[in-house]
Amino acid sequence: MKVAIIGLGSVGKGVAGMLAKKDLGIQVTGVADSRSGIISPAGITIGEMLAHKQKTGLCGSTDIAADDVVKSADYDVLIEVSPTNALTGEPATGYIRAALGRKKHVVTSNKGPIALAFHDLRELARKNGVALRYEATVAGAIPIMHTLEYGLAGNEILALYGVLNGTCNFILTRMADEGLTYEQALMEAREMGYAEADPTYDVQGIDAAIKLVILANTIWGNSVKLSDVDRTGIDLLTADALRLAEEEGCTIRLIAEAMPRKNLIRVSPRIISKNHPLVVEGTLNALTLETDMAKEITLIGRGAGSIETASAIIGDLLFIRDRYVQRT
Repeated sequence: MKVAIIGLGSVGKGVAGMLAKKDLGIQVTGVADSRSGIISPAGITIGEMLAHKQKTGLCGSTDIAADDVVKSADYDVLIEVSPTNALTGEPATGYIRAALGRKKHVVTSNKGPIALAFHDLRELARKNGVALRYEATVAGAIPIMHTLEYGLAGNEILALYGVLNGTCNFILTRMADEGLTYEQALMEAREMGYAEADPTYDVQGIDAAIKLVILANTIWGNSVKLSDVDRTGIDLLTADALRLAEEEGCTIRLIAEAMPRKNLIRVSPRIISKNHPLVVEGTLNALTLETDMAKEITLIGRGAGSIETASAIIGDLLFIRDRYVQRT
């Protein structure tokens, strides 16, 4: 199976590295970063390409753009792992549309296109008889989409609750465990590489809300938008609030929750018992699904990271290989 990779940041390099390391029968024929690209029908030597990227900041020739790779490279699956644009979804949405239009399968970790144009992209994939897989958009290495699609097939999903942002969870864990202020815990998160220089996207609940939109649209087929989510972040939480919760045998976590029967879709700090399954430590993610037959199912795992996200992407690639490519 041949693949092309768009985006060579942390996730893209993680995916490329794992494809080179594991003998999966997957050949990379095109790669593009933000400033260069490489197209090789015979296959790209991943180690050499990554070394060139490390040395020069470029994966290939500046005469080749991502658009060229998407529209002209020979591949079965486009792996779209460029940075997320939560406002417009571009340029990733355009890349995905172009690939689907060429009757190519798409695997993405990019939350923007899936949150903003899910129904259109899914319909385009259906019309062209190809797959659009996006396991890596929500909760990193946790196989939530696969669980929904197969493990819980036939169940009605009644509600979902989750800790979907590792940065916030780390900050709240440190505030609770060490009595740190929000500012102190945020500084520690930055020092450890868990928080961006501008943490707004994480600490104001935007990232968790986008993931909640993706889950809600996937599960219930509605057309939820980011603006529909009732959202409160953690940036105004005080150490006193954590201490008061502690006195009651509780703690605080940023919880994303959706319950269609109550018309509820919300991200907010919630006081929950310390023995609740969603009270996970550090940067872990956790997600509880309420179903009619299986009752409550909770999944816990690493919600971010280069190799962890690569796990989700490679899972989707192998699904496509086994379901589509090897049968043709």
